[in-house]
Amino acid sequence: MTVMGLWNIAEEYPDSVAVVDPDGHEMTYRELASAADRIGRGLQSRGLEPGDSIVLMLTNGADLLAAYFAALQTGLYVVTVNWHLVADEVAYIIDDSAAKAFFAHEDFTGVAADAAARSDLPAAARWSVGEIPGFRPLAELGADEPVERPDVRTAGSPMLYTSGTTGRPKGVRRPLTGADPDEVPERSRGFFALFGLEPFDGHVHLCGSPMYHTAVLNFVSISIQLGHTAVLMGRWDAEEMLRLVDRHRVTHSHMVPTQFHRLLALSEQVRARYDVSSLRAVVHGAAPCPPEVKRRMLEWWGPVIIEYYAATEGGGTSIGAEEWLSKPGSVGRAWPGSVVRVLGEDGAELPPGEVGTVYMRMHGSSFEYHGDADKTRKSHVGDLFTLGDVGYLDEDDYLYLCDRKSDMIISGGVNIYPAEVENALAVHPQIADVAVFGVPNDDWGEEVKAVVQVAEDTAGGQHLADELMEFARRRLAKFKLPKSIDFTPELPRDPNGKLSRRKLRDPYWAHRDQAI
Repeated sequence: MTVMGLWNIAEEYPDSVAVVDPDGHEMTYRELASAADRIGRGLQSRGLEPGDSIVLMLTNGADLLAAYFAALQTGLYVVTVNWHLVADEVAYIIDDSAAKAFFAHEDFTGVAADAAARSDLPAAARWSVGEIPGFRPLAELGADEPVERPDVRTAGSPMLYTSGTTGRPKGVRRPLTGADPDEVPERSRGFFALFGLEPFDGHVHLCGSPMYHTAVLNFVSISIQLGHTAVLMGRWDAEEMLRLVDRHRVTHSHMVPTQFHRLLALSEQVRARYDVSSLRAVVHGAAPCPPEVKRRMLEWWGPVIIEYYAATEGGGTSIGAEEWLSKPGSVGRAWPGSVVRVLGEDGAELPPGEVGTVYMRMHGSSFEYHGDADKTRKSHVGDLFTLGDVGYLDEDDYLYLCDRKSDMIISGGVNIYPAEVENALAVHPQIADVAVFGVPNDDWGEEVKAVVQVAEDTAGGQHLADELMEFARRRLAKFKLPKSIDFTPELPRDPNGKLSRRKLRDPYWAHRDQAI
């Protein structure tokens, strides 16, 4: 099999399975392409044109993928909304993206209906999977149109909203290429090739995180375009993931370190029930992975774990298992066609080993933060841009990340990186999750605070706090040690594993501000 692209595969191999829904229902390439055609024609018949936007607030499933591919073949920008947002936040994205249609799942009825009412979106542009008052069923969109491909077919694009440390999120909007939607972009093939993933080749992808995340959606959609069946999970569960890998002979998946941690918490008896030998590439990113956690996963699954560091805006690095063992802690070297530099405050390039701000560039890729020229300008030095991460390159051009610049703790004029402290604590057997951040200190400006989510059947308290402090002393310099440890039932992480230190940190600073 050499044919690629959803619609091409649908013609040549119509009965091949494209998607396995969370409930186990299988959808063929022909069925997925037909659904995308119907939605695409339905949107065009309602006046949507290339360059317009649609917003999706849908659960993992074939409906989301059909709507996504409908946009991808009709020149539309498609925005996938984090369904943990509140109505005001969703309404902002609908209006900011100038959406001409809003698709929502009935699981989010309250927020979706409220957001639609707050936005400028007309009632006729609201579509639902399941029943939402004031919305029309998505199954009706395009149902009265001929079952043919849309009249205008040109490549659309995701428009992804980045979360910021302050203010409203901003959409990353790239110019439309005008390309043929039947042609799989070379950058998609090249991206998968970084991880040894070729078209067809017996590949099966497992998606365990919500597809409103950039990388998750990319991995699922590219997998389908390259002839890989995509198996979708509605809610990630460690043992259920192992069952699906065994059942579907999964070859690749995109994961985050939090999921590794929870897999390792399974008993040996549970792990032994499932055959994971089909795995060839388990790709992880989005959050730092404690080295000890990664070593244990490599011991269990073998050299199939590949790490990468990338940005919605473009560019990145990657590192395979064998490389990582020789360069532990690194997130790898720049991709082909990508440039990675570490710059000082003056914008000058720093020598190997010196910590500064990480900047990137992807050849042939440009972007702007929609409606925010100032943010676009501030994120750039020349043609390089930054996410605000801090790190260094070694003498072999391998990148090591220290932390987000905004998360860095400055105590007595000394820089302390929370991720380093978290990695040291995370391997303690009684810790399920840990977050480290700076809190006010009258003498030093900031001091190090750790907040711990304990493992099951473990009680927090002063005795455990003392034990953790002693554990940390054996692994960290004195100035990096937490001055105090608090306990919480659960840390605020999104489903893709990203930690919100801000939610933890803000109450401590608010208390200080009130006391002043």
